Amino acid sequence: MLPGLEVEPINTQSPPTTEDGFLLDAAAWDEAVARALAAGIPLLLTEAHWEIVHFIRSYYEKYRHLPNNRMFVKAVQRTLGEAKGNSRYLNALFAGSPVKYACLVAGLPKPPGCM
Repeated sequence: MLPGLEVEPINTQSPPTTEDGFLLDAAAWDEAVARALAAGIPLLLTEAHWEIVHFIRSYYEKYRHLPNNRMFVKAVQRTLGEAKGNSRYLNALFAGSPVKYACLVAGLPKPPGCM
């Protein structure tokens, strides 16, 4: 290290999560936390993923509940269009359970009906 140059340490600790990997405190979420949560799936976030993550965060902020998978697909369709609001597209991004993994990465609680 160069003299006089101080580097701020990087916080490598992730916020506490449930056994399923969901954040215990949604206020601890930021994009760095999202990347760490996604890495645990494992999932490398692209712009398409971020669009859905930000969508589900906005949805939760507005309605104060999480949709089931069917409602999620319909809500994405109404907001982002048919090309993105369909099960095939969302499963390609978040394989297995799009609403579950989108919520997990978004720092939201586990959605209803998700195992």
